[in-house]
Amino acid sequence: MSEHITIFPQPIGTPRTPTARGRQHNSGTSGSFDQLLQNRIDQGSVKFSRHASERMQSRGIQFSPDQLQRLESAVSQVNNKGGRESLVMLDDTALVVSVKNETVVTVVDKSQLKNNVFTNIDSAVIA
Repeated sequence: MSEHITIFPQPIGTPRTPTARGRQHNSGTSGSFDQLLQNRIDQGSVKFSRHASERMQSRGIQFSPDQLQRLESAVSQVNNKGGRESLVMLDDTALVVSVKNETVVTVVDKSQLKNNVFTNIDSAVIA
């Protein structure tokens, strides 16, 4: 009674055919990973907190796509150097950024910069 038992591994769930995958990708479902990733890329990786958004709105601050790209680049540089909370000088605007969360915490324009003290930052970058 020395029979050997051979077990062939079976996939979990039903395997998809290439045609089924293509249909799912092109179906336009709003929750697909590809679409969520593309939305994230289109929006940029740096987010603005509600506080920062309110400050921008009340002070009439707007950023061009070029400025947002420079901001993202600055945050990436600070992240590579190990910064956690950074002051980013972007043209005539100062932004305090949580690098770990990739979130702008507050925004101060040129007219508000004088006599302003920035605390709880560990780095600064001019973008």
